[in-house]
Amino acid sequence: MDSRIFRSEYADVPLVDEPIHEAVLARSTATHPDAVALIDGTSPSGTGELTYGQLDVRYRMLAAALSAAGVRKGDVLALHSPNSVLYPVVLYAASRAGAAVTTVHPLCTAEEFARQLADSSARWIVTVSALLPVARRAAELVGGIEEILVCDRAEGHRSVVHDLLTVDAPERHVPIDPAEDVAVLPYSSGTTGVPKGVMLTHRSIATNLAQLHPLVPMVPGERILAVLPFFHIYGMTALLNAPLRCGATVVVLPRFDLDQFLGTIERHRITGLYVAPPIVLALAKHPAVARYDLSSLEYVVSAAAPLDARLAAACSARLGLPPVRQAYGMTELSPGTHTVPLSAPNPPPGAVGKLLPSTEMRILRLDDPARDAGPGEEGEVAIRGPQVMKGYLGRPDATAALIDADGWVHTGDVGRVDDDGWLYVVDRVKELIKYKGFQVAPADLEALLLTHPAVADAAVIGVYDADGNEVPKAYVVRQPLAPDLSADEVMAYVAERVAPYKKVRRVEFVESVPRAASGKILRRELRRREKDQT
Repeated sequence: MDSRIFRSEYADVPLVDEPIHEAVLARSTATHPDAVALIDGTSPSGTGELTYGQLDVRYRMLAAALSAAGVRKGDVLALHSPNSVLYPVVLYAASRAGAAVTTVHPLCTAEEFARQLADSSARWIVTVSALLPVARRAAELVGGIEEILVCDRAEGHRSVVHDLLTVDAPERHVPIDPAEDVAVLPYSSGTTGVPKGVMLTHRSIATNLAQLHPLVPMVPGERILAVLPFFHIYGMTALLNAPLRCGATVVVLPRFDLDQFLGTIERHRITGLYVAPPIVLALAKHPAVARYDLSSLEYVVSAAAPLDARLAAACSARLGLPPVRQAYGMTELSPGTHTVPLSAPNPPPGAVGKLLPSTEMRILRLDDPARDAGPGEEGEVAIRGPQVMKGYLGRPDATAALIDADGWVHTGDVGRVDDDGWLYVVDRVKELIKYKGFQVAPADLEALLLTHPAVADAAVIGVYDADGNEVPKAYVVRQPLAPDLSADEVMAYVAERVAPYKKVRRVEFVESVPRAASGKILRRELRRREKDQT
């Protein structure tokens, strides 16, 4: 059977062979240097702002200071910080200095941070004083760190603002090959397994921005609220790179607090929201929404996890907006492959979008991935295009398992395409749990649970709570000599050892974990059991 390849209805875009800092900032800085690029949403009105001209000067100065400090092409710098107006300054400065940036979850534990440092071979850390104890401990565990810098102030550490940005260092031209050089190294579990370094080149990220623009164009004067984390590729793309590339203004919040979020929309007259489903839920149902003037909003886009069509409709109806748009992709795809165009008047409910320019897709049969599903049938979504990652760092086998010989990325998501080319993602073949958009690998939690002396065996799957969030649930087999082990003890044990978003939130004790002859956990049986109980 011949491959049934879906192609975008939009014209192809040329490859963008520019370093990411130039692809994002060069045109905006040249055309409107006095426009406001970034606003600290936690600061009083009129403070905590950077214009495009100031952003340009600061990131260039910091790049020179980093080079003077010893950062060289090919180095990896770990950026460990909540959202702030300094985050893009550090990101683009490291890029200009020739380093790849591995972005780190600000709530990770020292052990998790150390594993990422070791795997990425990072030599530099930029953090904030509040997170310094975790960063120091991680550096001690792994060794080989040249320096830990802070964005604010901390005794014994140089400050990005107060020390490096005052260094009178000459600018160095660092040659960058956009097609080969890694710009960003986020960590993703892919379709299964432990987190892996995703090598995203300057070309793949910059080209993906050009691919997104025809469907979700941003313009100067638009005001985007950045509350999703910048360390996540969705936040980095939708809330930093895309708006700054187009001359928009980004209002930055370090974390999600509903009243602060709503108040910021009102105070700064936000026009566009890029959010995840839990925020859509709050906008649709929380009584606090009625206390704020959200009339400046023009559209809402949701991604990072599946969004229920009824919830999307309730949100748009309450806010008096066009239908909530969805978007689809994965870290390994820089990240976008589909989005619902802002110009679409009545997109079909539940659709995650149309193919981006220069992107191809196949829907592979679930029972025979070598063959394509028939028209309208469900199957695994496979993607090919210039936004595909270079590979997983140091893991050629994992790369080959995800990307086949013909360049198709097997996403692990089950979808179908209607006659008009809209994609609907209906399930996942992959085991990954997405808790509020953050990736949680069951294998990580299972390995941790098995270190508890009273646990004989364990399996973890994702289940849905009352708010529609997917949460980790553990099926635990007690040791024979530990019949009194409680669910609270199990959850506390995990919570002490992982970042908050990875916590096990439900526990069920079982006689045995269903496994295949090979020893592989049969998660489908657990999901079937869960369905029977609800």
